[in-house]
Amino acid sequence: MRRSIHLADNLDVLQALGGGSVDLIYIDPPFNTGRVQRHARISTRRAADGDRTGFQGMRYATERLGERSFPDSRDDFLGFLAPRLREAHRVLAEDGTLYFHIDYREVHYCKVLLDEIFGRPSFLNEVIWAYDYGARTTRRWPPKHDNILVYVKDPRRYTFNADAVDRIPYMAPGLVGEEKAARGKLPTDTWWHTIVPTAGPERTGYPTQKPIGILRRIVLASSDPGDLVLDFFAGSGTTGAACLELGRDFILVDDSPQALEVMARRFSGVEGIEWSGYEPTPGDGQR
Repeated sequence: MRRSIHLADNLDVLQALGGGSVDLIYIDPPFNTGRVQRHARISTRRAADGDRTGFQGMRYATERLGERSFPDSRDDFLGFLAPRLREAHRVLAEDGTLYFHIDYREVHYCKVLLDEIFGRPSFLNEVIWAYDYGARTTRRWPPKHDNILVYVKDPRRYTFNADAVDRIPYMAPGLVGEEKAARGKLPTDTWWHTIVPTAGPERTGYPTQKPIGILRRIVLASSDPGDLVLDFFAGSGTTGAACLELGRDFILVDDSPQALEVMARRFSGVEGIEWSGYEPTPGDGQR
């Protein structure tokens, strides 16, 4: 299963994996927002009487093509996560790393659970992914970040490739000299990165798709070429896309047929992927 995609209950797949067989795990579980996550798919054409305005005042008419959605609510969120995270700890290699992506609603409860499973000394970082989009409330500070908890199996021995990671500009380049300013600096634990643009080529139509730039940074930092990366809440397959680009193998798991349809389109034409529980059809690459 060096490059495989599974339509399955992720607990079943985790239990079938050998102990210490995975070098890096990234998961982006449902955030338990209590809402239905939705993403509408539309097409546009230029029309003088269109319903939206584009660049330089051009008018466009939109046509709704459909909607993808899933319920994001569980009465016992931690009870759902706990057996899966215990299996994640078991299958993680001794020098492996887990990235757990969540938001402000559940992050504190999840950290206590992960401390219990991995041990508090194995907590490496809390990365803050900061972005700026969407509506703004005037009743509190508008929340515009996600939390990524980083745990290692062994705090004395783990992979971290600082030199492989993309560099970011210095805020005051004049204070560090030309050579350092040209090279940039290693990102801190606060990552400023845009969301997936609504009309960008990266967009798959999946409601909670994460930017490939975030996954590139994680994969480069915490794995080596040829390593095996696991994402058992795979969604749109961004982890797999980053792995293909960077020469890593992957196991992707999701229990949503909609997610597998998106991944089938995303990986259409890529050879060497084993599909389990789902059979891509020629039309998947066209829809």
